[in-house]
Amino acid sequence: MSKKKSEEVSKIVGNYFTEDKPKEFIHSGCTLLDCVLGGGYPLGRVVNIVGDKSSNKTGLAIEAFANFNIQFPEGTMYYHEAEAAFDIDYAKTLGMPVDKVSFVEGNTIEELFNSLDSVCKFHRENNTPGLYVIDSLDALSDKAEKERDIGEGSFGAAKAKKLSELFRRLISDIEKTMVCLIVISQVRDNIGITFGSKHTRSGGRALDFYASQIVWLAEIKKITKTVKGVERPTGAWIRAKCKKNKISLPFRECDFPILFGFGVDSILANLVWLKDIKGGLEGLEIDPKTINSLSTKIIEEQDFSYMNKLESYTKDLWYETEKDFLPKSRKY
Repeated sequence: MSKKKSEEVSKIVGNYFTEDKPKEFIHSGCTLLDCVLGGGYPLGRVVNIVGDKSSNKTGLAIEAFANFNIQFPEGTMYYHEAEAAFDIDYAKTLGMPVDKVSFVEGNTIEELFNSLDSVCKFHRENNTPGLYVIDSLDALSDKAEKERDIGEGSFGAAKAKKLSELFRRLISDIEKTMVCLIVISQVRDNIGITFGSKHTRSGGRALDFYASQIVWLAEIKKITKTVKGVERPTGAWIRAKCKKNKISLPFRECDFPILFGFGVDSILANLVWLKDIKGGLEGLEIDPKTINSLSTKIIEEQDFSYMNKLESYTKDLWYETEKDFLPKSRKY
């Protein structure tokens, strides 16, 4: 293959996962996670965030609201909270514009369907962007379960069937609108599993097929701080694995720290990732030993110029690295 032909093929294949695609995205609040997702959470698609307790599932949803409000001030936001565990004051602290968010009530699949159906109709008629978060799918029941006596037996398949029907009937409407549907799921153990994944989520397999992105979160380690001889946890490092991605290349992952009362420390995540990449910090002339103090300094001084420079540099290096893994030729 000639050098010119090879460059054309590389450009065609490379464009598959770059941010040059016309689709619009909501920034996740973490530059590395945006790279893993292929740009962020896409409008007109379904995103599934799965994680164990304290893995920052709701935290990512809150940051999605904050960034959506910045990017699309004319858009509409909906939060379907079914766990009865949401703290509005804490969400405000993390930057969620709670006054602009419509809090949806209802804890059954049928009520969720009616809500999503009306939202899709509204946005299809007005052609405006929207963000709808379900937190969490596991807390939703279905009408049949609500009406039966607690002592009656159940095969437990009704909810999965209803969810499958919900997505079959609404997925095309969501795609035709500019609404991003983020579904938060809790982790469940696969009891007695001998082959395949040891973890799953409730609600059947519908999201495995209808979600464009499926991100699994797990806590790696706690972040602690000692003040006056007293040690307290102040955050945690989280690992995000994109197990399905129909927007970009799948099976990418990244690590990022969350700080309680602050959110994702995207700057420190970038610096740590650049430290692990060969020659990553050399382009910025940063001493690897100073990345923690540098991250704190940039945040405290609100150095947006350096933040933008670091974000742009990280994205460029990420996509440059990803291109090296792509095939150099096309089959057809």
